[in-house]
Amino acid sequence: MKLLNSDRMRLVVVGYVATLVLCGGSAKADFTFGEPTNLGPTVNNSSNDRMPSVSTDGLTLYFTSDRPGGHGNHDIWITERQTSERNPEGYWIEPVNLGPAVNTPSTDSHPSISLDGLTLFFASNRPGGSGGEDLWVTTRSTTNEPWSEPINLGPTVNSSSRELGPCISADGLELFFHSNRSGGQGDHDTWVTTRATTSDPWAEPMNLGPGLNGPAMDGGPDISTDGLMLFFRSYGGSSYGGADIWFSKRATVNDDWDMPVHLGPPVNTSAEDSMPSVSADGYILYFQSNRAGGLGGYDLWQAPIIPIVDLNSDGVVDAADMCIIVDHWSTDNSLCDIGPMPWGDGIVDVQDLIVLAEHLFEEIP
Repeated sequence: MKLLNSDRMRLVVVGYVATLVLCGGSAKADFTFGEPTNLGPTVNNSSNDRMPSVSTDGLTLYFTSDRPGGHGNHDIWITERQTSERNPEGYWIEPVNLGPAVNTPSTDSHPSISLDGLTLFFASNRPGGSGGEDLWVTTRSTTNEPWSEPINLGPTVNSSSRELGPCISADGLELFFHSNRSGGQGDHDTWVTTRATTSDPWAEPMNLGPGLNGPAMDGGPDISTDGLMLFFRSYGGSSYGGADIWFSKRATVNDDWDMPVHLGPPVNTSAEDSMPSVSADGYILYFQSNRAGGLGGYDLWQAPIIPIVDLNSDGVVDAADMCIIVDHWSTDNSLCDIGPMPWGDGIVDVQDLIVLAEHLFEEIP
């Protein structure tokens, strides 16, 4: 039997739910994180492997390493795989150095790959910059072409201080980064620069304010492809260790960021857990950690992001959970907003039913 296409799937799900008798009872939905797994000895080694940035198709992982075979102190490397299936091992192949067009005898780090895979932002302290470390960008015409000579983002974005950890939004109009430039809340803060179109220059960076920044070191931002979730690391707040990963959500790309939330265990530990990178579909969080069980100083890890689909907490995903979604149809009730990303999109609609349908009749421990 042929699989249903997405439009027919929507009709089937909506038609099925329309026949249900609406149910009462309490609802409880959100998202959680599964147990992190190490990316293994093919990717990680006894050196420091850090700062992941995953491509849109999930087939290429950019990262920073001080492993042998590079061009400088730290270089940018990539590892690839043939399938983007969500599996612990990942089937990543031996990492490859991006080469002298991108890497230099200086420190080249903090890669951030664009949605189309044709633009790579990164940080470097190479000659020609404005300060200690600057933000640079390199481009290519196709994913099969080599990277061009990197260009400094210039004095509007860069300063005489340190600019690090760039993260480009899916539409290419927001560039998040962290810096210890003047005007911040503490040691290093998260900042954002914007532009009207991808052909326009970047505007003067803005500090994300005291909600996301504090007196300690904050930064390493990574924004989800829907633009609604910002993951970052902080050494302050109720940290379990030297650094922990936090997230903040906003209702739309035009709204302010909510107060940040600590990820908690099992992602955060008493070790340093930082530099998050979320997959395009929102279901995998990559990050760096020096926790026990690794192969070097810092290793690359991944953790599944899991929508909570047992809305009434009765241990099984069934028609009762679908009833709860229907009860809150077309509202912004966050309890039932579980799709298309695990954190939802601000409205309870068919996207949430599709996510729930993928888990129908599962027993939830």
